[in-house]
Amino acid sequence: MGNPWAGEVSVVIDGQRHVLKLTLGALAELEAGLQEGTLIDLVERFETASYSTRDVLALIVAGLRGGGWRGRAQDLLTAEIEGGPLGAARKAAELLARAFELPSEAAV
Repeated sequence: MGNPWAGEVSVVIDGQRHVLKLTLGALAELEAGLQEGTLIDLVERFETASYSTRDVLALIVAGLRGGGWRGRAQDLLTAEIEGGPLGAARKAAELLARAFELPSEAAV
């Protein structure tokens, strides 16, 4: 299970649980691969529900990489993500929110 305090989200792909985490390196790779704009633009697309499936896949791949996965985006083309496309979009949004969430004062 992913540790929300560490910005982690867990996802089940092809029946196997993986931990997603947007490390600085994963974020840099994500931003370099974005076809449209910056990370701020990506956040805005998720906030306004105007994200694309390409955005969802890019976030899932970046999170997997930050969690230690060594695969490529092409490896996920035939993969079954628990919850289907909507489940993947929810996990991507959760991951993005956790990456930029400030710790609450109670947790400090």
